[in-house]
Amino acid sequence: MSEAISPSTGKRYGVARTCAAWGRKRSSFYAKTCPRSCRNEEKPTQGRKKPGPKTEVSDFELLALIREDISSSPFTGEGHRKVWARLRFRQAIPVARKRVLRVMREANLLSPHRVPQRPPQGHTGRIVEGEPNVMFMWGRGGAKVFTTYDGWGWIFACLEHWNAEVMGWHVRKTRRPLRGM
Repeated sequence: MSEAISPSTGKRYGVARTCAAWGRKRSSFYAKTCPRSCRNEEKPTQGRKKPGPKTEVSDFELLALIREDISSSPFTGEGHRKVWARLRFRQAIPVARKRVLRVMREANLLSPHRVPQRPPQGHTGRIVEGEPNVMFMWGRGGAKVFTTYDGWGWIFACLEHWNAEVMGWHVRKTRRPLRGM
């Protein structure tokens, strides 16, 4: 049907239009037209080599270089980009960034999370005062809000720590607060 010619336009109907009219996928159409022997030849064989030119450094040698670079680094939790940059530009080893990522992923050398550089401070997150106006500085903060008529704007507030009372507030179209706020 896709090879048939339309009597009104004089052009072929085409595979896309025919499949759309019949409610079928084009992949099903091409699977039916391709003989079974041609479909079996397209599958990759087990002994197939990787595509592209042969690299100067094998994956095994690259893994040894990566492990050496990670152990000599004074930092912890570095990612593949820094490792690749040091291999490529400091040691002049021609290697692709995605290849370093693949080798590090296969060897489980990628950092699972960012490691904090200093120990966390022991703050409970609660400030308790016995009476108002005791603290040297009040709490202040800003929030971006959307209004129906004016669009995006900023609200800045000054809070008393003792009872969470709003001591003052200011609304602006830009982020920069007033001086002294």
